[in-house]
Amino acid sequence: MTTTTDVLVIGAGAAGLMCAAEAGRRGRKVCVIDHNDAPGEKIRISGGGRCNFTNLNTTPDAFLSNNPRFPISALKRFSQHDFIARVSARNIAFHEKTLGQLFCDGSAKQIIALLLDDLRNAGGELRLGVEPGPIEREAEGFRVETSGGVIRCASLVIATGGKSIPKMGASGYAYDVARAFGLEVVTPRPALVPFTFDGPKLAPIADLSGVSVQASVACGGARFVEGLLFTHRGLSGPAALQASSYWSEGDDLLIDLAHGRDAYEALRAERTARPKLTLGVALSHLLPKRLAGQIVHQTHGEARLADLSDVKLKEVAAAVNAWRVTPDGTEGWRTAEVTAGGVDTEGLSSQTMEAKQAPGLYFIGECVDVTGWLGGYNFQWAWSSGWAAGQAA
Repeated sequence: MTTTTDVLVIGAGAAGLMCAAEAGRRGRKVCVIDHNDAPGEKIRISGGGRCNFTNLNTTPDAFLSNNPRFPISALKRFSQHDFIARVSARNIAFHEKTLGQLFCDGSAKQIIALLLDDLRNAGGELRLGVEPGPIEREAEGFRVETSGGVIRCASLVIATGGKSIPKMGASGYAYDVARAFGLEVVTPRPALVPFTFDGPKLAPIADLSGVSVQASVACGGARFVEGLLFTHRGLSGPAALQASSYWSEGDDLLIDLAHGRDAYEALRAERTARPKLTLGVALSHLLPKRLAGQIVHQTHGEARLADLSDVKLKEVAAAVNAWRVTPDGTEGWRTAEVTAGGVDTEGLSSQTMEAKQAPGLYFIGECVDVTGWLGGYNFQWAWSSGWAAGQAA
């Protein structure tokens, strides 16, 4: 069976559904296919089922790319405020959690319903459980083989995402298509993912499993101040996840476990006021008790503050304010929230997401080399890039 449409969108996630509805509003005949049996699966599971659908503080600076200027156009033309207006127009209640993160009061399914209604009202067709296959260029556009038959289209939009969360069917399909049409691909890697440690480095971290602190984590020129969680495999929590997007194998993390409080000055003040206080008790005023105990064990033991010189207090303070550690790796694609890297933006138009050397072919969303911070930024990139392509496809 062969069908023909103006626009074929491969991928019924956030970016794909947004793009399809926008193209449909322009009077284009649109078809969306997805190999999953339900649309918007990543939306559904995000934010604990409430979908952190955007961030009030979205700016281009919150995105990582080999070409940092690439996201500017799309983010400006369809901003977080534009998407918030659509959510509000649907009377979907939402709230700000922290740092500008917006979540549905109810269910993430409300966002999926919004997108599906927009697609339906624009006359778009959705086909689920359809596997995409090889793509050929034709005089009038593209010929796409699928498990449901051949689809011919004038414009083809690739919105299949990256390689994160493979249990949901994530794959490198977008990268294969890009390479087949002569585009470069920035090596994909797991991002927004916990760090792991092996051998001697793991033991002291695993002993603190479950302990969390408000900390700053610096890596690759970026620094994030958020929660840090010790796990049985390494380090997690928002601060660690954020840093992972900037981390490369062999890089150190520089961690301030006291969230900007000067441990040296605090310990000196305690020594003056209560010289008989033990180091462990003094540190527990700055850190969780278990973490304080481990630093005491690794430095000068349960000595009294009166017995510790300024030099020794500085050694303790360095373990608090400037803990330098090198992860052995990350938990990988299994738990990565997004993919860093992807289709090289040098080969795409920042205005339309169209491939410069393959007119009519578009790449949007996570498969592109644009990765946002944790907290709704990657959904906003999906809305913005999908909208931009939808105005042109």
